[in-house]
Amino acid sequence: MPIKVQSNLPVKEILEKENIFVMDENRALHQDIRPIEILILNLMPLKEDTELQLLRSLSNTPLQVDVTFMAVQSHEAKNTSMSHLNKFYQTFDELREMRFDGMIITGAPVEQMEFEEVDYWEELKEIMSWSERHVTSTIYLCWAAQAGLYYHYGLKKRMLDHKMFGLFWHKVQNRRIPLVRGFDDMFLAPHSRHTEVSIEDVRNCSALTILAESEEAGLFLAMAEEGRKIFVMGHPEYDRVTLDGEYKRDLSKNLPIDVPVNYYRNDDPGNKPLLMWRAHANNLYTNWLNYYVYQSTPYDLYGTPF
Repeated sequence: MPIKVQSNLPVKEILEKENIFVMDENRALHQDIRPIEILILNLMPLKEDTELQLLRSLSNTPLQVDVTFMAVQSHEAKNTSMSHLNKFYQTFDELREMRFDGMIITGAPVEQMEFEEVDYWEELKEIMSWSERHVTSTIYLCWAAQAGLYYHYGLKKRMLDHKMFGLFWHKVQNRRIPLVRGFDDMFLAPHSRHTEVSIEDVRNCSALTILAESEEAGLFLAMAEEGRKIFVMGHPEYDRVTLDGEYKRDLSKNLPIDVPVNYYRNDDPGNKPLLMWRAHANNLYTNWLNYYVYQSTPYDLYGTPF
């Protein structure tokens, strides 16, 4: 089934070339079904890249998914044109009366700042509070996962002595929980961050259940409230070349950066990056949409209290 987006969203053409079923508003109006409403709060600077990554991740499902993009008002985007934001994004004030089946809050390149120093922190807190009454299930990605664990459970992040960067092996825990259904015992997933929330702190929080962890990278996946809150410490949505782009960007700026772990064949950046996490990433988002959104959400979003 398709992803529904606005007719002229630039990444729509790329998705169609990849044989991903993307439906525009006109065709969707003739569908006699109740689509799943997903809100994406995109905090990443290169918003179109993130749009493409997340729409790919949401496309592997038999459900019709209607996507709405939101941007924060309290931060001025410097890497995305205002015309793109004005055309394809809405603000929290425009959406606060609405309800959604699912929500994704992306990472952001602000992890080395204290949460309270981030210029949109107060707005993000309001959105996270609002989501508890207006969204059936919310996924927090990378920095957003750290922000969510801090806001909801008081778990603090800490600086790492080097950037967690590359593909890391993870072990599945609590296999009977549907979110990790179909996962192999061990799987690779991308990380790209300078901070973490201690897995021991997560383990000691009775509200949280750890679903996947790594000996090297620590927490990867945890959930609370039977899946109403899901925390993903890595970047399963990343494309083949995303880490490659980050690595070359930091090199060009003379920033300290190691070759991403387990990413290039023979650890040689001259080789094409290996794509070894897509199947589990697709599985994660498909399980989320099926078990924690579609099967949990009320048919009448506005007539049923959360």
